[in-house]
Amino acid sequence: MKRHDFEPGKLVAALATLSACLLYAMDAGGKWDIPWFVIVPVLCGGLALAGVVSGVAYGIRRRNARR
Repeated sequence: MKRHDFEPGKLVAALATLSACLLYAMDAGGKWDIPWFVIVPVLCGGLALAGVVSGVAYGIRRRNARR
């Protein structure tokens, strides 16, 4: 049975989305007072990092396949 490849970019994207959800939940619960514009850099930065991680992982996988 062939298992799927590990894709770290998806993991980073999921963690960025979960952190944005956590920020909103803590703000809604009254634990933190977070300005509305904080979520944009958190989410965009996390997704940009996920893209970089996916590109690096693809390059490594492609280089290993050529060998």
